[in-house]
Amino acid sequence: MAQPVETVIVGGGQAGLALAYELGRLGRERVVLEQASAAGNAWRTDRWDSFCLVTPNWSFQLPGAAYDESEPDRFMPRDEVVARLETYVDRYRLPVRYRTRVTSVASDAAGRGYRVEAEDERWHCDNVVIATGLFQRPRIPAVAAQLSPGILQLPSGRYRNPDSLPPGAVLVVGSAQSGCQIAEELYLSGRRVFLCVGRAGRVPRQYRGQDITIWLRAIGFFARTVDQLPSPRDRFAPNPQVSGARGGRSLNLHQFAHDGVTLLGRLSDAQEQTLYFAPDLYDNLAATDAVEVDVLSRIDRYIEQAGLDAPPETLLARREGYDAEQIDRLDLHAAGVGALIWATGYHFDYSLVRLPVTDGDGFPLQKRGVTAYPGLYFLGMPWMPSQASGLLMGVGEAAAHVAAHITARMTGA
Repeated sequence: MAQPVETVIVGGGQAGLALAYELGRLGRERVVLEQASAAGNAWRTDRWDSFCLVTPNWSFQLPGAAYDESEPDRFMPRDEVVARLETYVDRYRLPVRYRTRVTSVASDAAGRGYRVEAEDERWHCDNVVIATGLFQRPRIPAVAAQLSPGILQLPSGRYRNPDSLPPGAVLVVGSAQSGCQIAEELYLSGRRVFLCVGRAGRVPRQYRGQDITIWLRAIGFFARTVDQLPSPRDRFAPNPQVSGARGGRSLNLHQFAHDGVTLLGRLSDAQEQTLYFAPDLYDNLAATDAVEVDVLSRIDRYIEQAGLDAPPETLLARREGYDAEQIDRLDLHAAGVGALIWATGYHFDYSLVRLPVTDGDGFPLQKRGVTAYPGLYFLGMPWMPSQASGLLMGVGEAAAHVAAHITARMTGA
């Protein structure tokens, strides 16, 4: 028999927990269903050991648990993020049901609310909120199946540290935030590293006396909405290269090349031990460089228009990557490569919702998380409505909006 509850929240990550807090503050009944054994599973299991937040501690803005301690400009390590989420659940007695994997969300047969089914349980609810996040399964290219089984292949979320990999060189495929952070850790540990370079942009860690996050927030980077993007496809563009590790660091592919990393173009094909690469390395480096130039130009204009006291700064224009040979193929055995890390992003999958609520890209059809189906919501994704709605700095505002909508719906206000 289905268990009755006013609101079911699917997912016990930062978004689901923030909504549980907001609904509890408004006196609404709710339950959070989480398939893992603890809260914040993506932070716990899909981040490497040395991972730190890329944005400063002040950006940790969960409602009722915003960072207000003595190191706002530090970069919180993975284990601290996890511990804060666990404390959040305990402090506010959030009603989370662990080890509960939801398999289906559908309209009630009588048209009154929704049926939520897990492997051994089911619920009947007036409202259901899908808060399963953006990163649900790694995006592994089809060529992975063509590689020799003797090569260890890992998605970036399964990488832990250099010592966890077999001896030898490492090939990292993908040069967005995760790929660059992992590549840097590996080569600083003494590993030889090969890095397939895409078109992800770059920003410096510090610029004109401030952390880049402060400037990006000031120029509206995190407040952008989909209609402000060149194309809806740009919703899925990678985040710019920058790191919170070791106190916060700039990441620069030219510096990587200077330090001995072998830069490669995009991976185009594979056959057993041999990989083939597109001749686009220099074009990709140019695209990466151009993003930094564009962002810094916008920051400069903002500072000038606002009349801020921020001394001008000119960054060193590095070009070592353009001196690298464009390699069209690599024999993994001859190069001594023992592991390949796929830092190629993640897929999101909302097929558990048995209603037509996604667009051609599989992204939820909604307005600020509210769908056309009364009582059905999405939460925790970027671009609902802004990039910030998928980040720790913006998830609280998004959760408050959905909680207010649910409350108004249930009270008729």
